[in-house]
Amino acid sequence: MRDGLRGLTTRGRSFLAAAVAAAVSAGILGEKDLLRVAVLLAALPLLAALYVGRSRYKLACNRSLEPHRVPVGASSRVVLRLQNMSRLPTGTLLLEDRLPYALGSRPRVVLERLGAHQASSVAYTVRADVRGRYEVGPLVVRMTDPFGLCELTRAFPSTDHLTVIPQVTPLPTVRLPGEYAGSGDSRARSVAVHGEDDAATREYRMGDDLRRVHWKSTARTGELMVRREEQPWESRATVVLDTRAYGHRGDGPTASFEWAVTAAASIAVHLRQSGYKLRLVTGSGVDVDATEAAGDGVLLDHLADVRLDQRGEVATLVQRVRQRADGGLIIALLGSLGPTEAELLSGLRGNGATCVGFLLDSSTWLNLPEKARAESERAHGAAALALLQGGWRVIGVDHGGRLPALWPQAARGSQGFALRAAMAETVAGVVR
Repeated sequence: MRDGLRGLTTRGRSFLAAAVAAAVSAGILGEKDLLRVAVLLAALPLLAALYVGRSRYKLACNRSLEPHRVPVGASSRVVLRLQNMSRLPTGTLLLEDRLPYALGSRPRVVLERLGAHQASSVAYTVRADVRGRYEVGPLVVRMTDPFGLCELTRAFPSTDHLTVIPQVTPLPTVRLPGEYAGSGDSRARSVAVHGEDDAATREYRMGDDLRRVHWKSTARTGELMVRREEQPWESRATVVLDTRAYGHRGDGPTASFEWAVTAAASIAVHLRQSGYKLRLVTGSGVDVDATEAAGDGVLLDHLADVRLDQRGEVATLVQRVRQRADGGLIIALLGSLGPTEAELLSGLRGNGATCVGFLLDSSTWLNLPEKARAESERAHGAAALALLQGGWRVIGVDHGGRLPALWPQAARGSQGFALRAAMAETVAGVVR
């Protein structure tokens, strides 16, 4: 009963106040009929509180998200299934699922009545324009009497998570540099080694055929070595995402950083589909290999959570990439750089790596005065020139640039080298 009295609504309290006023007036005026009205006004909210407070419903709730992972701008369907586990029918139920602000307003659904052991399902849709991982729930159930005089709230502790991943843009098929680590179409291959002098060898293991012992390598190393008839070569690629806060500009979904995250997701998925053994490295500490069948989901989940790093530095990013550098192709999504930072990135060219950089001129995401715009263009040109001189293939990106149109510039061949030379001349002219 106490829970019911605490749950009286404004209407219920108004009824009690009117009952007290009517009782006082009846005592002063000596009107018995007015006293009967006062008793009736007081009985209604008290009976409602007793009804709601004594109703011990056993409710079970199950929530499902279809799907639980969606790209930016897509919708997910949330299905709530509520079941009355008790033998008593429920009254009117008001359901409210708690949502973060980014997913929109909280949905509210009214269920008039649930019979004994009866179940009912309701559904609503959510949509997010900002990537991230969002918590859906808990579900709050408000039980009320038919007159709305008393209301009690119950909450289910269970929650679910909706992951909003970056959009993946299909990219045209091109021949990328660094294909020495794979076949001509960037797929893994096995290369047979011919010739006694060129045989690939490894240390002898228990059970190896002694006829495969390579005596020249054994004599040279002092350990028993055996010949490997085949050596698997794999196409390897590392996608690097620059997360320095001062390297990007703009706010919200249209910021330069969001362009870089979307580009990283599109390039990573495209390279995996092309047969590359992929690694993702970010300046905020993410370092993940996507070699399994579910690698796309792992990559996109990490990119859904990546954020700008206020303390990020290019030197730290280079160090993380070089911790497990094993050659292959490096594709970097870079914010605005200074010449010194560009020289640090040149160190990734070691160990036979081929480096391709999408260099964002993040100042184009802002409306700058003419003088500030000219200074920003000179700084961007100097950084591009430093990368080019360090052996990088540089692709400039301005606000409004479309990745499918820029992607062919990463391909090797005479056209790519001509573009590189033209860019070098242009940048040199700007620096002068």
